[in-house]
Amino acid sequence: MSVLNTEVLPFTATAYKKGEKDYITVTDADLRGQWSIFFFYPADFTFVCPTELGDMADLYSEFQKLGVEIYGVSTDTHHVHKAWADASDTIGTIEFPMIGDPSGTVTNNFDNMRPGMGLADRGTFLVDPDGIIQYLEITPEGVGRNASELLRKVKAAQYVRNHPGEVCPAKWEEGENTLAPSIDLVGKI
Repeated sequence: MSVLNTEVLPFTATAYKKGEKDYITVTDADLRGQWSIFFFYPADFTFVCPTELGDMADLYSEFQKLGVEIYGVSTDTHHVHKAWADASDTIGTIEFPMIGDPSGTVTNNFDNMRPGMGLADRGTFLVDPDGIIQYLEITPEGVGRNASELLRKVKAAQYVRNHPGEVCPAKWEEGENTLAPSIDLVGKI
């Protein structure tokens, strides 16, 4: 069963966040009233993961302008996240919270745990201000994600939410024409 269009299940987790004097607590209640991205990755100190997290860090301010908080999540602990940030120039630039999920609660709540491995899949979930999962993408182990494409999809999801009755076609970019589905469009696109 897909978690798409379902409400995020309750959770409480501890996260490392650059610049904080201590670790922070993140709960499902923190998602209310804002857009959120849960950016799951298999493990710290690996290969594809830091390239993806660095790409997200590069565009973090653009996501923030859209009212989107990003949460990096793996089944490592928050202590390991801090150690990775201290050891890696790339990870050290990350300003969004990095949730430690050693119990797998958050990962399982998003149905994103690799069976029998204790590791998260490479999954991306967009949560709307009501706590509803509006978008998800799971990619294979060796395929990194693209933060620019995710940013485009966030803009499309926000547009559709704010403009009922309109949808965004393939490759839609902000400011381009949208579609208003109707019987008049059937067979004409």
